[in-house]
Amino acid sequence: MPIDIAEVNALAPADFVARFGDVAEHSPWVADIAASARPFASREAMIEAFARAAGTASPEARLALIRAHPDLAGRAARAGTMAEDSKREQAGAGLDTLTDAEYARFTALNTAYRDKFGFPFIFAVKGATKTMILDAFEARLPAAAEAEFETALAQIHRIFRFRLEDRVAP
Repeated sequence: MPIDIAEVNALAPADFVARFGDVAEHSPWVADIAASARPFASREAMIEAFARAAGTASPEARLALIRAHPDLAGRAARAGTMAEDSKREQAGAGLDTLTDAEYARFTALNTAYRDKFGFPFIFAVKGATKTMILDAFEARLPAAAEAEFETALAQIHRIFRFRLEDRVAP
């Protein structure tokens, strides 16, 4: 059940991180920094605080944030070791019901992408289909490393938005 922004603003810092620390995949430091921007005037301001916390972090911290995300339809998905939000999001895109051939294609693309960029392919899958995701893989593989780093961060910001819209009332 989504909570309203007044309740968000009233949370103790530790409670805020406990409630929203998983919005950034295995990176509760983002919620910790975002919490310091309270009180939020709106859910949108909260979303912006998360994006700002990640976007103004050191390049090393931003790379660690990107690397904290699982491969799409990768080993973590098959083993069930992803964060709960990631499990739901990937299932919603049909990535939990891939054929063996589709799984092989995702595995090959994940490997090629990681080999080229040194971090996983990030795509905010909510509302997407596996075909849309595969098309994005193909389109983004030729990108320059710097551009793809920024694209990955932009996709993470979209993930923040989706997750916070699910948890905080408008």
